[in-house]
Amino acid sequence: MQKLLIVGCGDVARRTLPRLLGHYRVFALLRDPTQFAFWRSRGARPLLADLDRAASLRRIGGLADIVLHFAPPPERGAVDTRTRRLLAALTRGKSLPQRLVYISTSGVYGDCAGAYIDETRPLRPTSARATRRVDAERQLRRFGLRNGVCVSILRAPGIYAAERLPIERLQKGASALNVEDDVFTNHIHADDLAMLTCAALRFGRANRCYNASDDSVLKMGDYFDLVAERFGLPRAPRISRSEAQQKMSPLQLSFMSESRRLDNRRIKKELRAKLRYPLVADGVNAAWQERKL
Repeated sequence: MQKLLIVGCGDVARRTLPRLLGHYRVFALLRDPTQFAFWRSRGARPLLADLDRAASLRRIGGLADIVLHFAPPPERGAVDTRTRRLLAALTRGKSLPQRLVYISTSGVYGDCAGAYIDETRPLRPTSARATRRVDAERQLRRFGLRNGVCVSILRAPGIYAAERLPIERLQKGASALNVEDDVFTNHIHADDLAMLTCAALRFGRANRCYNASDDSVLKMGDYFDLVAERFGLPRAPRISRSEAQQKMSPLQLSFMSESRRLDNRRIKKELRAKLRYPLVADGVNAAWQERKL
């Protein structure tokens, strides 16, 4: 049975784990020992290590046949030092992984003025977060080409689930942009992203990127309205972009400064993906049903 290492053990990793058990011997890289019991009880073998401390990563060299890299970059700088340390540790082993799947972000494309875009779109990140993701992608692709490792990259947009809806924001009176100022936004349910991770594990091509997005075509305000209507909340008041610049934090504004529509045909053709929640409305309705139960 092949050994698989999960790096970055957050929500999507937890949703992916049940799909892996029985097919792989799963190791989970954790920097918090209090999480050991959770992962061990669910069938994974915990490893204590921290991507911010190179010395702690010595044990993972040569350990895994497959790596699922879910870890985010650090919060500052233009370089993803965590990915750099991970790859350095992997190359120190007697053997390299055969395959690596990385979850990146669709933010690497930057603002596309609402255009439909596929994976051939040039990368023009406009935020520091996305710049670090571009650096991670480039590191991983070079690593794959240099060492013959099959690296597949999933570019995920806004990840949502029942626990990840903007309900609290709406309750606190969050605003949305006027229709003429609003931006197109893209989404993927966390369960579908877990499914796509496993699909990339099986069918992903070497040095290949995939838009891991659903079929929805929504502007951000319409997304807020959809959630508000389904959960019986007041709609977000619409404001102009100039008003938003005065009221919103730089982080909130950054999400309202990029507009694009992702072409997801590649995940359907190459990864053979069948989304459980092809539209955001499907996922929001499912979350409402869960709440009723």
